[in-house]
Amino acid sequence: MQPLRHDLDRERAHHDACRAALARMIEGVEEQVVTGEDTAASGADAEALGHHLRSRAKVFREMPPGPLFFGRLDRTDGQVHHIGRRRVAEHPAAPPLVVDWRAPVSRAYYQAGPKDPQGVERRRRFGWAPGSLGASADLTALEDEYLGETSGTAGDVSGPGASAILATEIKRPRVGPMRDIAATLQPEQDDLVRSGPATSICVQGAPGTGKTAVGLHRAAYLLYTHPRRLRRSGLLVLGPNRTFLSYIAEVLPALGETGVRQSTVQDEIARHEVRAEDGEAAARVKHDARMAEVLRRALYARVDAASAEAGDLVVPDGSYHWRVPAHELAGIVAAVRDEAPPYATGRERVRARAVRALQLRAERRAGVLGAVWTRRIERARPVTAWLDACWPKATPEEVLAEILTEPPGPTAPEGDPLLTPAERAAIRWTKPPRSYRSARWTAADLVLLDELAGLIEHPAGYAHIVVDEAQDLSPMECRAIARRAGFGSLTVLGDLAQGTTPWAARDWPAQLAHLGKPDATLVPLTTGYRVPAAVVELANRLLPELGAADWAGRSLRAGGEVTVRRVDDVVAGVAEAVRAALAEEGSVGVIAADAVVGPLRERGFPADRVTVVPASLAKGLEYDHVVVAEPAAIVAAEPRGAHRLYVALTRAVSRLALVHAEPLPAALAGALAGALAETARP
Repeated sequence: MQPLRHDLDRERAHHDACRAALARMIEGVEEQVVTGEDTAASGADAEALGHHLRSRAKVFREMPPGPLFFGRLDRTDGQVHHIGRRRVAEHPAAPPLVVDWRAPVSRAYYQAGPKDPQGVERRRRFGWAPGSLGASADLTALEDEYLGETSGTAGDVSGPGASAILATEIKRPRVGPMRDIAATLQPEQDDLVRSGPATSICVQGAPGTGKTAVGLHRAAYLLYTHPRRLRRSGLLVLGPNRTFLSYIAEVLPALGETGVRQSTVQDEIARHEVRAEDGEAAARVKHDARMAEVLRRALYARVDAASAEAGDLVVPDGSYHWRVPAHELAGIVAAVRDEAPPYATGRERVRARAVRALQLRAERRAGVLGAVWTRRIERARPVTAWLDACWPKATPEEVLAEILTEPPGPTAPEGDPLLTPAERAAIRWTKPPRSYRSARWTAADLVLLDELAGLIEHPAGYAHIVVDEAQDLSPMECRAIARRAGFGSLTVLGDLAQGTTPWAARDWPAQLAHLGKPDATLVPLTTGYRVPAAVVELANRLLPELGAADWAGRSLRAGGEVTVRRVDDVVAGVAEAVRAALAEEGSVGVIAADAVVGPLRERGFPADRVTVVPASLAKGLEYDHVVVAEPAAIVAAEPRGAHRLYVALTRAVSRLALVHAEPLPAALAGALAGALAETARP
């Protein structure tokens, strides 16, 4: 034990030196902000410098407390690198005391092994006390793995099943928001994290495989390796709901990246407040991919080629009148429409070409005319009136309102044939508003308005977008994301077995096509590190029914505890299960059908340990102990209720309890028969 104690003391001393160096780094950054504000330079240069320095200072100020390193590499060439969440050095030009986990030299920490040492003699992992704020005394353990050919030791402790420190870290109780996994990334996860900025990837991840963490770490990696490209156009993280975003909010700041926009698709496209709700039939139609073509046709139906041919365009210019014949005008409109630009761009392109035709006639008589003449003719009333007639202005709200107010009846004009009469009736407003300005828009309407806005004028895009729970996106929601990533890349994260919306994806190729990245690399993650084997094996029983048997996961975490309690009163039975869970360490999540949540919350469970979650909002969350209330009610609550139950079961990190009065779903009952003794009714 003496060598271990000696090594611990040396590593603690090194951590003290790192902490002191970091304090000087922070002090130096703050001084640079003050100095930079007084720097003499042009206004633009001073503003750019000030923004850079203030942003850098903000990163240091918002860096959460914690250990400064979690690993160490001893290379065969004598170099030693401590690996942490960010670089720490005495001076910018000095060798770092801690190397950022994203630096190229750090990759060997995740990838090296006995068969491929990658120049590593020894890999050391450090064990820190749970919840450590970074005090050196909290360094309580270390673990060495010798990889060099001359070391004489080739024990592979690279996986969590072999490394006690890794296993402890992964099993640590889930209390509070999601943590980063920079210390525990596995080789297959690291490969995904370090994918290049131009590469779009789709991660089909079984529960507990770390797909969300992989996506967030890839975002941090891209911001580190390509800062200018990513900062210029931005990086966006899209989650399924705000609860989920709150849960993951601290991961990127812990990795040294602040200021990243984290949002939902609904928030990104919110042109208006949602003030109405669609029925299921209407929502299905509005989210269908066919609506993209319906909207495009409705928008471009406003282009009136007949108006272009109705007469010549005559524009007075002093004592002259310049004339463009109708057939030439019609050709301009037809040519621009064939080019299929955004609608607003097309309108201005038609204007510019009509004015150019006028200019060519004027210059034959008056010589070269400048920009002032061109701008005056562009604003001339005859030009604007002609343009409004053949290519009128349009707003998304106007166009959608026209579609939704299509009058019913056999004498009404025929709607778009892409939709059946029943589908057109489903989306029709039963009480049309007086004008689109007073319309009560639904969530699905906002998706359609965004599609129209994109047809009228392309939105600004992001350099990279991380899309979590992508299997639940509708084709029209996917198109909204595709417009914002037209010139960027995507990290698509999801699990087909967890698809719970009526339009959830059945396969990834179709979903990736809707996202505008049909050539994205599909990578399955099937090895789980979070959910224990007993829970995974139970949940996997549902996969054949879900049509996702090909994506079954396996767990490297042996054990896990599954209990079943049949009761007469589900609320009382859940309360008993919660009391049993509170006797153990860790967080407790109670997951129930939405209709059952209210009575459970009234039980007054300790808010600091117990969270009662509707099954509809459980996706992406995790708890040490999960109590699933009335599984049959979760299944019966919606058409894809079995998928929702699969999500609920796989939120458990250590223990899972099923509490039911109604018979269990057949797939679970068959798995549990003879394997678990049900608790007798009280």
